[in-house]
Amino acid sequence: MFPVNEEDLHRLQQRAALYRNSNAVFARWAKGYGVICHSDITQVRVFDLCQQLICSGRYERLEDVLAVFEAADRITSAAMWLVVHMTYANSVYLDGRPLSNVDFKENPQGHTGGSLNMVPAYVGYLAANNLEGFTRSWLMGQGHCVAAIDSTNVLLSNLYAEQKQRYSFNDSGLSTLVSDFYSYKVASDGSSGVPLGSHVNANTAGGVIEGGYLGFAELQYVHMPLPGERLVAFLSDGAFEEQRGSDWASRWWRAEDSGLVTPIMIANGRRIDQRSSMYQQGGDEWFYQHLQLNGFHPITIDGRDPAAFIWGVFEAEARLRACSEQVSQGHMQYPIKIPYLIAETDKGYGFYGAATNAAHGAPLPGNPKYDIDSRALFNEHAGNLFVKTEEIEASVNTFNNHESPFRIKEKDHPLSHREVVIKEPNNHTSYAEGSMVSPMAALDEYFCNLVDANPNLRVRVGNPDELRSNRMGATLDKLKHRVTLPEEGVAESVNGAVITALNEEVVISAASGNKGGLNLVVTYEAFAMKMLGALRQEIIFSRHQKEHQRAPGWLSVPVLLTSHAWENGKNEQSHQDPSLSETLWGEMSDTARVLFPADANSAVATLRSVYQTQGNIAALVTPKTEMQSQFTPEDSQQLVERGGSIVKDHPKAEVILTAIGAFQLQEVLKAAARLDDCGLYSRVVYILEPTRFRDPRDVIENTFCQTEDVCTTLFPIHMKVRVFVTHTRPQALKGLLSQVLMKESSVSSRFLGYLNRGGTFDTAGMLFINQCSWAHIVKNAVELSELSLPDYLSSHEIDAIEFKSNPRKVMTFIREREA
Repeated sequence: MFPVNEEDLHRLQQRAALYRNSNAVFARWAKGYGVICHSDITQVRVFDLCQQLICSGRYERLEDVLAVFEAADRITSAAMWLVVHMTYANSVYLDGRPLSNVDFKENPQGHTGGSLNMVPAYVGYLAANNLEGFTRSWLMGQGHCVAAIDSTNVLLSNLYAEQKQRYSFNDSGLSTLVSDFYSYKVASDGSSGVPLGSHVNANTAGGVIEGGYLGFAELQYVHMPLPGERLVAFLSDGAFEEQRGSDWASRWWRAEDSGLVTPIMIANGRRIDQRSSMYQQGGDEWFYQHLQLNGFHPITIDGRDPAAFIWGVFEAEARLRACSEQVSQGHMQYPIKIPYLIAETDKGYGFYGAATNAAHGAPLPGNPKYDIDSRALFNEHAGNLFVKTEEIEASVNTFNNHESPFRIKEKDHPLSHREVVIKEPNNHTSYAEGSMVSPMAALDEYFCNLVDANPNLRVRVGNPDELRSNRMGATLDKLKHRVTLPEEGVAESVNGAVITALNEEVVISAASGNKGGLNLVVTYEAFAMKMLGALRQEIIFSRHQKEHQRAPGWLSVPVLLTSHAWENGKNEQSHQDPSLSETLWGEMSDTARVLFPADANSAVATLRSVYQTQGNIAALVTPKTEMQSQFTPEDSQQLVERGGSIVKDHPKAEVILTAIGAFQLQEVLKAAARLDDCGLYSRVVYILEPTRFRDPRDVIENTFCQTEDVCTTLFPIHMKVRVFVTHTRPQALKGLLSQVLMKESSVSSRFLGYLNRGGTFDTAGMLFINQCSWAHIVKNAVELSELSLPDYLSSHEIDAIEFKSNPRKVMTFIREREA
């Protein structure tokens, strides 16, 4: 533990010497291997751990345990050797010969320093699994360190099929591995030409997040393991600056519904081109104190030594388990101080340039292909990491004990293979046509029933604030805020399932981390933009898994965007922002869904449909205001299946009025009534999911998008006048709907929507100032039809929409036109 005083240090040195003198095998291991050194404190910790494993009956002899530690040293060194080859070389020679200029890359690339630091950490995790005969899950926040994972996995043959076929353990296979790294190859179908990436990806055996968005692993890990599971989470001091909500992890962890977690900070002190803020503030000692103040139990280990990680994982789990037992017996209370390992190291330890800014990428002073001095440096420092083939093979045989006793390989750890199926509740409330019901209130009732029907699923509700005011009061009363000291008379509980914090990144991570359970996120629409990075990380990784025929099995996560732009006028323009929907339209629509339920029945049908899928993120733009019910449950189901439907029609209809959004439908129906009364008959179409009508961009999206037959059923060619009224900015929708707009050049269309006009307004005011009122819709339909506007709107109404008179003339709808 940090700090160690001189007296304690002397005792450690004496104990380490005693252990070395008492056992020749221990003394041999204690000498280290290559660049790997075992400090006195690590030696003492390892000897004590060995005795624990022997006393538990797991092993009979000290030598048997130490064989795993010796193997860990050699696999670590060999994997680090491969890492530096991945950055610089096109060739690998298992006989260890020096590389010549022809063996090097034209353009060396890699996150070498961080990857070198991750190798002993990942090998330590693997060795801990071996020693206990139990496969833990792993998570790596610094996804750019993927070379550490791939190089180690290749040595151990812990690979998915596509990598196993390509990267065999011989000169040819390993040369293919290193030459593939940053090769930028493109396959004939436009996909990546190699099963290898610059970050954790769908090819990375056991990978669960890309880690390109730093800081989200820190927020997710505490919500990930289910009871009986264990997780080792590798984190970085650079990412520590990104999301300080990780400081709250101890507030959320409960033994009653979570497995053991072991966070490990790889504390190398540097970002890309300067020291990390942690080190500018005081380094490991400052971080140690910071963790103590924030509910953790810090433990420092040697981040250059795989043995230190092995001991650290066992120690952290033992302490967390012991504290949990004390809580269950009533001797302690939550929050438990979660053990947190600080792995002290130098960035790029083990190779040239360690502990410098250069260590981040390509640390040599020049390209060894052309620079003779850099070539000599590479061969010298790579030579320090070289392990003979027979030693690697013997170490691999020691490590791969998955057959006896049987345990799953690390590529198949629990977090990487979630399979969640939901059971539908038997009771469904249907809302009568014309009734006034809040769609959010309807979702509240449905979600509570869903929770009751699935008692086996751990629930997480992510909530930045105001769950009750957003009409989810029953959910809050049922599941309660998770707190450590409940306040009397408030919906709070030590084991509550509602994760509430005024930090959108924290609450979305609670849901996305809970991939083994049932999740819901409720947020103001405008502030959901803060969640975008976390959402996009999930969307990208899930989509790539689908492309590799490894579609994820976690239950899709709905994000309810409410208190939205059109009903949140009282709170100024900062609260009026449909940007998240527009941004998610840019992602692949089969994985990033955006839906606009119009009423209670369609809201319930939409949420139900989301939970019937896996691996998707679904944004549901849902009003909390009471809305008139337009769709029956049967109509709602059809709306969900087709993505859009005809709400009202007329045999003589000439105009199509299309709404996207609940308030937009109300205005469109008013406009249709006025047009019909004046003899210009219309069809009203509602689009629930606009991306179903886009031109698909690949084969997977093509299976999601609607066929041309469905599009022409809703939008027949002969009805050439079309007015679209959308919840979003109109330009975004116009760019999206080419499937229904561009098939016939004679079609005349206009788009109405949010025009970035906002302030302190009610809903009617928001619709008016953004030119989305019923009267504006009438005006656009009449103008496209080349008819006379005074035949459809009174002079007072025309003056109002031309901003010449009091807008209340049109904000309060009158069906019959005034004379």
